[in-house]
Amino acid sequence: MLYIACGVSRQIEVMDTSSQTVSLSFSVPAEPTGLAVSADGKRLYVTCAAAASLVYMVSLETGEVGTVARTGHTSMAPTLSPDCQTLYVCNRFDNDISIIPLQRPEQAQRLHVGREPIAAALSPDGRWLVVALHLHEGRADVDWVAAEVVVVDTSSRSVAKRIQLPNGSGLLRGVAISPDGKYAAITHVLSRFYLPTTQVDRGWMNSNALTLLDLEKMEWLTTVLLDEIDRGAANPWGVAWAEAGPTLVVTHAGTHEVSLIDASGLLAKIAARPRTPPAKTSDFSASQTQPVSDVPNDLAFLVGLRRRVALSGHGPRAIAVAGPHLYVANYFSDRICVLDLRAPTLMVFLPLAGLDPALSLARRGEALFNDGTLCFQGWQSCASCHSSDARVDGLNWDLLNDGVGNPKNTHSLLLSHQTPPAMSQGVRETAAAAVRAGLHHILFNPAAEEAASALDEYLQSLQPLPSPSLQDGNLSPAARRGRRLFLSAKLGCANCHPEGLFTSLQSYDVGTRANFDTTAVFDTPSLVELWRTAPYLHDGSAETIRDVLTTHNPGNRHGHTSHLKTSQLDDLEAYLLSL
Repeated sequence: MLYIACGVSRQIEVMDTSSQTVSLSFSVPAEPTGLAVSADGKRLYVTCAAAASLVYMVSLETGEVGTVARTGHTSMAPTLSPDCQTLYVCNRFDNDISIIPLQRPEQAQRLHVGREPIAAALSPDGRWLVVALHLHEGRADVDWVAAEVVVVDTSSRSVAKRIQLPNGSGLLRGVAISPDGKYAAITHVLSRFYLPTTQVDRGWMNSNALTLLDLEKMEWLTTVLLDEIDRGAANPWGVAWAEAGPTLVVTHAGTHEVSLIDASGLLAKIAARPRTPPAKTSDFSASQTQPVSDVPNDLAFLVGLRRRVALSGHGPRAIAVAGPHLYVANYFSDRICVLDLRAPTLMVFLPLAGLDPALSLARRGEALFNDGTLCFQGWQSCASCHSSDARVDGLNWDLLNDGVGNPKNTHSLLLSHQTPPAMSQGVRETAAAAVRAGLHHILFNPAAEEAASALDEYLQSLQPLPSPSLQDGNLSPAARRGRRLFLSAKLGCANCHPEGLFTSLQSYDVGTRANFDTTAVFDTPSLVELWRTAPYLHDGSAETIRDVLTTHNPGNRHGHTSHLKTSQLDDLEAYLLSL
């Protein structure tokens, strides 16, 4: 049986793989974000996204649906322990995981792991839980900016190790652990944010990567590029180890294909590389042996080790492996692709029951936003810098709108069409103009007006998520006090950020000009969803909102906050993070 979470329709489909038909379909109260099935096949655990998420348990014998536990904000990636006694759940926007003893779910614990845990996998012995963090934490105007993978010791229920990925690593998506428990594989984007965006080919802006961790040594092993020299592999998503081969399988949600990698050959090739640069020698061939640390820059490393298989489905994300068979869920075309790993060119496409494949204009725009085939050679999509939901990657990019050498932090596109102008310096009169400029200057492929209009429709349809700082959907007492401070004439915050859109739509000099900026005047951003868009200011130099109010507010030009007491700063920060 194959279990399929259908996010938009809020359904779970159960497919009989022998007859290739949907045998059972049932609804869940909110968008399903992850599934875990018990070893005996009798129980299915479902996480559903909400500000206060719930985990549901479905009896696969009776079809009865019951609540297991309340978790956190936007729960996902449920993972069962080998004995099926404990369920681990990632709470993406609470930055923690829930550890739920299924016999006594009321005794569930929460463990802070870091910014936006989005995927997790358990070692076969259940000792280590490997958690991928979607975004980096910290400033963006520093030399090294990269997300982390966290390894949790399940016996002590504590963080055992934080493993930082190569510089520019972000938008982590998938985690899988090898059957022998020695390695973890993580999919992510590898951004070259430190280069001006003069081109996109050869991974100049974004390359697409698979990182391997050595779980015995608890360290980064290497990162391999999934692209080729003249062909990108945008937006790697799902990852799995298949015993057939053995094979490492990766979906490319942006280029609508899967990579099938010879896992044994890959590990052998990595092992043959020196850990440090070889000494200089007169032997030319020896001097060309690159160390493991150089693999993340080698677009030819997978030559001879990988097959790329194109899919007719659109937006392949989740995958499941059963023996020699690979099942791929296509998010935008409501189809399951089935591949036989022994002959991967043979495919069957299975439609899902009761789902309308027709896309609305906004839904088509969402598909295009995530579509790497809009980009020259398929290197990236809009989602490569704004994530799949049009928010942020937390990086500074040196776009050519205002010359070279003055990078700006990625803006969330929420409310972008409602709050003109666009870009930090307001160089685009409207977000619609910015969409068309982005297609031309960032994807390097001037798409048809039809595509741009669909992107406009999608971006205008975006709705803010409730902040994790809210209490039952309302401001906390501290946030209510902070709101009074925010609205006070003495501080002046609301002069530039009036309630509603929380922007005056004007540009100001608030004293945040950096060394290489060509102007001191910057557009006033909306404060809606401020809690999820760190780091702050146009150059990402403020790690926290507290930094914005204190160390990055010279001369009280960014609100009169220098006189505030610590308790008042706490209240003001609580309000801002509740928007």
